[in-house]
Amino acid sequence: MRHTYFAAALLSAAVLAGCGGNDTPQFSNLVSFGDSLSDVGTYAVGSVKALGGGKYTVNDPSARNWIELMATRLNVAAPCPVQTGLDGDPAQGFSVPVTTFTNCTAYAQGGARVTNPVGPGNKALGGTNAILGQLTVPVATQIQNHLNTRGGTFAGNEIVFVMAGANDVFINLATVGAGGSPTAAVTAMGTAGAELGGYVKNLVLGKGARHVVVVNVPDVSKTPFALAQSADIQSLLSTMVTTFNAQLQQGLAGTDVLLVDAYTVGREQSANPSKYGLTNVTSPACDLTPAKNPLGSSLVCTKANLAAGATDTFLYADTVHPTPLGYKLIADLVTDEMRKRGWL
Repeated sequence: MRHTYFAAALLSAAVLAGCGGNDTPQFSNLVSFGDSLSDVGTYAVGSVKALGGGKYTVNDPSARNWIELMATRLNVAAPCPVQTGLDGDPAQGFSVPVTTFTNCTAYAQGGARVTNPVGPGNKALGGTNAILGQLTVPVATQIQNHLNTRGGTFAGNEIVFVMAGANDVFINLATVGAGGSPTAAVTAMGTAGAELGGYVKNLVLGKGARHVVVVNVPDVSKTPFALAQSADIQSLLSTMVTTFNAQLQQGLAGTDVLLVDAYTVGREQSANPSKYGLTNVTSPACDLTPAKNPLGSSLVCTKANLAAGATDTFLYADTVHPTPLGYKLIADLVTDEMRKRGWL
């Protein structure tokens, strides 16, 4: 009788193993869509590379953003950028031909918006934007480019990360600064949130992806950038972000997408920094003066050009982008939510 039970147990285990049972998914690779918060090196070329930069943080050989950290935690290959290049000023080393790597699946680019191809840093905006010349391929196109190179479908065994919307905030805020309507800016943010939800639902899930993580937009009104603005602008920023996030959530309702709430956790970090190992949540760690940082951006920030008194426990590298610790906190949040879902 014991032999019979033992044989039955082995058969049961084999059946469960064959159909996956309740095992944690084993992902084949990581695919990411988004903006600078997920960019793993699109612009690490030309003068940006020569200055020791390439990612939007305090650049260092050991520095990783949240996408790179998740790849390590999920035991998949380190993500590499699908495109590299710049379309800026040749005289300053910011004109580098675009190279596409079809074996790479990290599509996120600094300056990218949800749908509109002209984001912050794109030369089409003129002025100082034309100096750097970011590519700013929008998320809608990033997803389509992935489908175009993979037979129009996702494999189903990859992990897909999506995080975007902040650049729509900045562009729409700029229209208000140029005399545009705040109401129109908020409406545009709602449209962008709904669009992103639709892209994920129809072009990611609808094309075969089974494990999709979408991270909403953190509270931009708590960044050093926002804290330097008037109370009215801070309030407008908050409304723009919450409107985007609400429409994104509504667009993903009823799907199996794992929607991670970086907005709420980010507000908690600002209110209770010590709980997260943070000592400064209001000032940039990088010295952004022209003498130390020609772009005034974390894209070319390194440990060699930090602000006086800055430590690795600051939340922000520049006025909007996280330090390596800030990225770790995002990765920790995503890890916790994936674990609750049984995906890790």
